[in-house]
Amino acid sequence: MLADIGLSSLDQLFDVVPEALRLAAGLDLAPGLSEPDVLAEMERLASLNRTGTDLVCFAGAGAYDHEVPSATKRLTFRSEFVTAYTPYQPEVAQGVLQALFEYQTLVARLAGLPVANASLYDGASAAVEAVNLATTAKGRQTVWVSGGIHPHWRAVLATFAHGTGHDLVDVPLRDGVTDWSAAPAGDPPAALLVGSPNYLGALEDIGAARAAADRHGALLLVGFDPVCAGLLRAPGEDGADVVVGEGQPFGTPLSFGGPYLGLFSCRMEQVRRLPGRLVGRTVDSEGRPAYVTTLRAREQDIRREKASSNVCTNQTLIAVAAMIQLSWLGTAGLRELALRCARGTRYAREALLAIPGVSLVADAPTLREFALRLPVPAGTVVARMADEGFLAGVPVGVEGGIVRDGGDDLLVAVTERRTRDEIDAYASALEKVVR
Repeated sequence: MLADIGLSSLDQLFDVVPEALRLAAGLDLAPGLSEPDVLAEMERLASLNRTGTDLVCFAGAGAYDHEVPSATKRLTFRSEFVTAYTPYQPEVAQGVLQALFEYQTLVARLAGLPVANASLYDGASAAVEAVNLATTAKGRQTVWVSGGIHPHWRAVLATFAHGTGHDLVDVPLRDGVTDWSAAPAGDPPAALLVGSPNYLGALEDIGAARAAADRHGALLLVGFDPVCAGLLRAPGEDGADVVVGEGQPFGTPLSFGGPYLGLFSCRMEQVRRLPGRLVGRTVDSEGRPAYVTTLRAREQDIRREKASSNVCTNQTLIAVAAMIQLSWLGTAGLRELALRCARGTRYAREALLAIPGVSLVADAPTLREFALRLPVPAGTVVARMADEGFLAGVPVGVEGGIVRDGGDDLLVAVTERRTRDEIDAYASALEKVVR
């Protein structure tokens, strides 16, 4: 290589690196070890970590400690799904295409809308795609974003808006829910984006958001919690034009933050603007049912420069896991799952509010998550509660009616995995920690 590029030594290869960027004394590395010695050292270091199995999880904020049944794990990791190639050739991909078609059907039913895509990367990217769809459909750049939208979603929206030119306008919360009357004057919005439940766990009035959207001729985009769909009316039935969400609770463990699953559903009049893949059912030359990707031409959107999205892929394996878990649960199982979360949340909220100095950030209805105001900063509480064996929650705050990460309040989530004994122990530990 040196001869081909006209150099006489390896040192000459690095002459282009400025002296100021070089390590004068080299790297202070330990002597080399054998493989068994390296593995033993790695195991020693790993043993210093507190793992998820060591802590009882009361954290949520978009990633939840739900049960993943053995049936979901075993079926999802069959080789037909794990090793499946991108289904460009339907003649060899009928199994995967049918699984994605079933996934789309289930998501559409949860959302209460007629069509869903074959998934996106995560809830945040789904929210971005919903905004892209709405601004293209309406020919406007302004989007009203509820102050209760997940802060990470808001950050991703802001990143994309820097390139697309979308004008994101914050609409503040009042008493934990969005106050649409407080939206500032200006250009009419293309869309309103609201989460229900929002980041604080509060259930929003979708009807009020729909009315605000209608006053401005805007689309209504709703970020929903698919677990809550087991008890709550589907957002599409309340007037949502586009419904997005995070599908992690169905079949995907916490996994250090990903990969997760973006849910996306919309009305039929927007189907040509639907991002990503869409699987359709048709018949083959012999009249038998067959599945194909439709309204797309391989990795190039058929609308070209008129496209509202350039996403050309999806989370196939994680979508299949969600489909399997939803099929396993069924309607009754999903309702029971949501009901157990709601009952556990109510029990935990009552137990924690009995602790002196602990109060609610907002007294709005919740289903499986709520925010507490504590006499001690939330970050301190999380650290101390870890020593007691609990992942206590996520520190949050509300400034100017906008939810942010890292505040002094604590967001607590209760899933169906939390038992009454665990909740009682959590309450006892929290009382000791906040004294």
